[in-house]
Amino acid sequence: MKTDPSLEVLLVEDNEEDAMLMQRAFKHHGLMRPPHIVHDGDEAIDYLLGRNVYADRIAHPFPSIVILDLKMRRMSGFDVLKWILDHPDYRVIPTIVWTSSADTRDVKQAFCLGANAYLCKPSSYDTFVEMVGRLLAFWNDCLKPGVEPIEASCSKLKDRDPFFGAVLER
Repeated sequence: MKTDPSLEVLLVEDNEEDAMLMQRAFKHHGLMRPPHIVHDGDEAIDYLLGRNVYADRIAHPFPSIVILDLKMRRMSGFDVLKWILDHPDYRVIPTIVWTSSADTRDVKQAFCLGANAYLCKPSSYDTFVEMVGRLLAFWNDCLKPGVEPIEASCSKLKDRDPFFGAVLER
């Protein structure tokens, strides 16, 4: 499988071992750029906004995809999903929940808050690597919008005809 060389992944994960496994799995599948890792929801929002230590967009490029754990200290993945939902300019970023929770209430809440996918972390490394491979293969097959919020603002599309782009009359 050929990996998209432009893929910039933001991994929001507070478990160092899981973050390391994700890095190894991505490298195993040929992802040349390691995922950018933040450890809680507050850091994720700072990264998305490009503020504080993430202000340098060369070192911390805008992500093509967000992989998000749910159960984290300080600010949870649910809080990040809610923040994205409340900020239309960031809804264009595919957001994948990658968590240990298989609780159906968590799955439903994540989708209600705008998650694009919900995956449970497998217990074996081989299954972990296989799952990441399927995720990357799926992503490679998908058409992608531009992700810079200035270029791809969902709020700018709100009142436009989806077929012709014309502003709709009210």
